[in-house]
Amino acid sequence: MSRLHLLSLLLVVSNSSFAQDTHVHDHAAATEPVIAAEPMEHQHEMPVTPETNNEPMAMDHMDMPMATDVIPENARDPDAYSAGFTQTEGPYNLENPALMMHAEQHKVRSILADRVEYDPDSDTGNYELQAWRGTSFDRLVIKSEGAFSSNNEYENETELLWGHAITAFWDTQLGVRVDSHNDGKNRQWLAAGVQGLAPYWFELDSTFYLGSAGQTELVFDSEYDFLLTQRLILQPRADFTLRGKDDPSNHLGSGLANASVSLRLRYEFSRQFAPFVGVASEKHFGNTAQFMRQFGEASEDTRYFAGIRFWF
Repeated sequence: MSRLHLLSLLLVVSNSSFAQDTHVHDHAAATEPVIAAEPMEHQHEMPVTPETNNEPMAMDHMDMPMATDVIPENARDPDAYSAGFTQTEGPYNLENPALMMHAEQHKVRSILADRVEYDPDSDTGNYELQAWRGTSFDRLVIKSEGAFSSNNEYENETELLWGHAITAFWDTQLGVRVDSHNDGKNRQWLAAGVQGLAPYWFELDSTFYLGSAGQTELVFDSEYDFLLTQRLILQPRADFTLRGKDDPSNHLGSGLANASVSLRLRYEFSRQFAPFVGVASEKHFGNTAQFMRQFGEASEDTRYFAGIRFWF
């Protein structure tokens, strides 16, 4: 046999033995059971320190203090962590006195003449004014409402109130009211009420009054704006007054004293100036109606008027 043939035979035998050995090892690995690694316990190892005698300690999550367990006493103090520096004191305060502030910190003012109207048939007029100064949360409020005529007859109710916001749309109001008449007795009252915007955009104003000699009064006003266009607005309004005792000097009786409904159509040349026309019907009830008839006055009245509404 030649050397070439002998070399070929040795290569074939060698390859056959390697393939068989590989097949045996693969089969054993496939049939050998797989042992899963044991799960490690979830622990946090603490660093080795002299205090722990160089032995690491494990801490469970239940032993860790929560961030909300301890609340600093000065958590709501805006200057608690400023190292004594404030907006007006310290080396970094602004020299300009007009410092940057939140909107609710600014004191602003407004004057609203909700209605200044005149009835040419009876030659009488009515007005309702409101002014305030303060912030969004606390403000001084002045209200004035009254009537006048060409023969020097007049009546006026002026209130000085302190308003405080209790929600986004409601203010409480506390203060005093002073009434003045050219025919009757002047009265002074303590006032407590609420004013704001009810759901569906109804503006409400309700106030309870406590006067001298046990006189009490509850006044309720409500109005709503229908936007016929962006400038043409129809405003219905309802008012009524309840009283606890008779007041013959001012022609007022107990119970439901009077109620009125009115309708005004205004055109806003701007949001700050709007002329209007309207009609109002007022009726007096119970003892108030009797007092008015006794003094020669009508217990019911309907009037037509024109007026303006403005604010600045």
